[in-house]
Amino acid sequence: MSKQETIEYSAPVGDSVAQTTCYMCACRCGIKVHLKDGKLRYIEGNRAHPVNRGVLCAKGSAGIMNVLSPARLRKPLKRVGERGAGEFEEIEWEEALSIITARLAKIRANDPKQFAFFTGRDQSQSLTGYFAQMFGTLNFAAHGGFCTVNMAAAGLYSVGGAFWEFGEPDWEHAKIFLLIGVAEDHDSNPIKLGLGRLKERGAKIVAINPVRTGYGAIADEFVAITPGTDGLFVLALVHCLLEEGAIDTEFLIRHTNAHYLVIDAPGTAEDGLFARDESGAPLCLDRADHQIKPASTLGADPALLGSVTLPDGARGAPRLRAAGGAL
Repeated sequence: MSKQETIEYSAPVGDSVAQTTCYMCACRCGIKVHLKDGKLRYIEGNRAHPVNRGVLCAKGSAGIMNVLSPARLRKPLKRVGERGAGEFEEIEWEEALSIITARLAKIRANDPKQFAFFTGRDQSQSLTGYFAQMFGTLNFAAHGGFCTVNMAAAGLYSVGGAFWEFGEPDWEHAKIFLLIGVAEDHDSNPIKLGLGRLKERGAKIVAINPVRTGYGAIADEFVAITPGTDGLFVLALVHCLLEEGAIDTEFLIRHTNAHYLVIDAPGTAEDGLFARDESGAPLCLDRADHQIKPASTLGADPALLGSVTLPDGARGAPRLRAAGGAL
């Protein structure tokens, strides 16, 4: 083959490269964005980035369509027909901002609380919420996914962090790794790298999901759980761990609310709520002197099982027991 016939498989597609992070999920993989004449031409994984080490999933590659999709709005749209008719015209940002400013000024002068502000999942709620409060309204909210809120709550109560994408599991020391209903398009690159390390070390991987695809395909054990029974499954695991005495009680007391007393008063508005003292502090039962005290009392030895009569006469039990962990 002559020199002229040689194919350049790695020919540059642009004249400059910008380094940033992907925004197609909360993983934030490192990417290299190839530009030509200032316009996006190609996205590839950044091999020097510690999160993905050059790997880019299909969602990340599709991020180019955020910019180049022919369906993307290029300018603000102003409704020109009847509401619901779907008739709009493009306007410039100056005109759009003038319209919005005039409307907001009228609302704020009359009654700021008439302004309801809802934003999408842009992960800048700290700023948008601050804007709404400064405007004078409490009627603001943002998108929150079931795939994220429950994960964040579990992380805060267990490992102290809201997002496992950033804290990451202990890939180097874990002996058993549970995957319970993990979305396969979420944080995919670090999980793939981590699962590879677990396999190399001989750690056991257990996948719990209605279907065995993706990560579950390489699991050492697969549990085909029935949809809607995951809560029962997890509580059953807790029960077994309690029976075996395999619970780190010091960790639960120090880092979770497992020892908070929960009110057991069926049929009342307080049933299932935390028992609190007059200052609003949650209560616990001290095993040392069998007294009810604020859960944060230094030197206390909170009970995780059993039940007690609360000062108002209602029954109460530690949250761990109330949640189904009783022996």
